[in-house]
Amino acid sequence: MPTADDAYAELVTRAKDVALVQSCSAVLGWDQQTYMPKAGAALRGDQLALLAAIGHEKATDPRIGELLAVVETSPLVADPESVPAANARELRHAYDRATKIPKRLVEELARVTTLAQQAWVSARAKNNFPEFRPHLEQVLAFKREEAQAVGYKGHPYDALLDEYEPGATAEEIRQVFTDLSRDLVPLIRAAADSGKKPRAGVLDRELSVDRQRWFAESAAAAIGFDFGAGRLDTTAHPFCSAFGPGDCRLTTRYNPRFFNEAFFGVLHETGHGMYEQGLPADHFGTPVGAYCSLGIHESQSRLWENQVGRGRPFWQHFFPRLNQAFPGTFDGVTPDEFYFAINEVKPSYIRVESDEATYNLHIILRFELELDLVAGNLVPADLPGAWNERFTKLLGMTPRTDAEGCLQDIHWSFGGIGYFPTYTLGNLYAAQFMDAARRELGETALEESFRAGDFSPLKDWLRRNVHQQGRRFRAGELCRRATHSPLSPNPFTRYLREKLSAIYTVC
Repeated sequence: MPTADDAYAELVTRAKDVALVQSCSAVLGWDQQTYMPKAGAALRGDQLALLAAIGHEKATDPRIGELLAVVETSPLVADPESVPAANARELRHAYDRATKIPKRLVEELARVTTLAQQAWVSARAKNNFPEFRPHLEQVLAFKREEAQAVGYKGHPYDALLDEYEPGATAEEIRQVFTDLSRDLVPLIRAAADSGKKPRAGVLDRELSVDRQRWFAESAAAAIGFDFGAGRLDTTAHPFCSAFGPGDCRLTTRYNPRFFNEAFFGVLHETGHGMYEQGLPADHFGTPVGAYCSLGIHESQSRLWENQVGRGRPFWQHFFPRLNQAFPGTFDGVTPDEFYFAINEVKPSYIRVESDEATYNLHIILRFELELDLVAGNLVPADLPGAWNERFTKLLGMTPRTDAEGCLQDIHWSFGGIGYFPTYTLGNLYAAQFMDAARRELGETALEESFRAGDFSPLKDWLRRNVHQQGRRFRAGELCRRATHSPLSPNPFTRYLREKLSAIYTVC
């Protein structure tokens, strides 16, 4: 039997080996979405299935269970806040989950989701849900099997949600969404009833894709993304993929007639990327060197996209640079008109293009549909109709095509069932983190730094309080330590109310 120190050292080595295999899979996944030819999908599925099997074998090796048993009963974990204790806690959670899932299922999910993603890209482009439906049926069947294998106390969705937000349950998420909706709906209605709208055409202008890319990259670098350790590419659905220290990839898509889509998409992915670049590199491969949860990850993207990127101080710095980047394009547009346009409360068919207030209604829709899909109360064949019916109820308009309806997101194609609630959790965490940063750094000082184009005070605060903590604490505890309060929707709704009151004067 090894000593506790030797057991812990071997445990860390094994954890890093698993992380390296997962990193190789991430490289292939990024390539699949960016540069891989369409004809390579089947081979890529086999490649990813093999890597998934290797990673699963390493992650479920009985030796890991033996090492954990030694470490968990040793003085190394006497302090529950120590690095060894945090690593042991999270490695135990990962090991117990992984050992419940058959290797066959892991391989098949990797293969099926690779093909499903390619089918989704094609189906979305052609507005052809029947082309994607059989792939969704396969993915859903495997995810149900995964939920049964992992086990759950309440809803089978809990087992899938736990992968992204450890410890959270569907019932807890449902209550958060109910409370949030109660505050959001009156705000959205008041903005609509005000009759105030931005001047038509402020954002609908011909925009060079090359200039959009240059301007978005400039903004990403200005707020703190290190392009010496990352890059930006084009894809069908924006995402951030981090392979490990020194290599983080951002992607976006460009609309030559709508500024918001690429620019705010890049700010969003930059927030993800800065979190990954801020994780403690010397702990790579262990939980303490990994992100806390997807809700916390989303807090970083939504914070930079909205709390900062849609704020007036940000544009007091960047609006002159916008005019330099697009000479003549925004002639006649005042800073106030531009600010109103990028913050307009206006229901959108597309989630990633929606405003801050209605965005969460998109998440509630997907959450409700996922619950029914996983429980078997909704079959994929009926998804387009169910989507449109609930979308109309929530947002007051009906998608004209499946491409702007149930085919708009990539998540179900890669098996990300349980992922969507983390977006709204991210909004709540983001508002609470910003509140805490303003208190500590001074609201006036922080806004002055943004006006001057200096975003380092906020980035440094986030690095200390969020990024460098890795997974040392679970999301709820991390929030309490950083903000001195448990997670609450109040900072988010207060932030929205104050912003919209200034814009619409009625909220």
